Amino acid sequence: MRSPYPPLPGAGPPARGIFIDRWGTLLELPEQGFVSRLEDARFTPGALDALFHASQQGWNLYFLGNEESVAHGRQSLESWKAFEQELLDHLRSHGIPVRRNYACTDDVQGVPPHDKDSVFFLPNTGALYHAAQVDGIILDQSWVVGDSSLELVAGWRASCRLAGVRTGLAVQDGLFPVDPEIVADDLASVLAEVTASLHIPRS
Repeated sequence: MRSPYPPLPGAGPPARGIFIDRWGTLLELPEQGFVSRLEDARFTPGALDALFHASQQGWNLYFLGNEESVAHGRQSLESWKAFEQELLDHLRSHGIPVRRNYACTDDVQGVPPHDKDSVFFLPNTGALYHAAQVDGIILDQSWVVGDSSLELVAGWRASCRLAGVRTGLAVQDGLFPVDPEIVADDLASVLAEVTASLHIPRS
């Protein structure tokens, strides 16, 4: 039976996070560049079951990514926010809590009013350090999972562990040199390795 008393400060398990790129990792890359309704999006194989399992093991789940369709005027901010809420509601209905959803809708090369820089614009590290500061996430015991070098190099800059997937861009975008600790077929395969290695110390 679970104890009714909270753990003493410092006695609980460390706060670990898994930061997951949305497009190409959690969701398949849309052919037209963006989607406005969840019914038009497709999860990568086994993603929902894997996310549920990871959350049940105590991992804090985060999403991150640049929403270029908004920054460059191909999709309205209102349309993106409606999709975002639909996505989070869908995951919640499957018992998958998302601690925070970091979505950067700004880009200095974008269109007004989104033509500005942001600490959350990948490969900047704002999302990762925000989670560390606000939620107490221990970054060097956390993972960044993605299909491109943008999110992975952000994770490297923040001392996170890195995992690449062969879906989406398959870490072949060539923007930054990265060397993920894990490279697997998809998000579900990565999460299976990450959760299995929970008690294995980092080399």
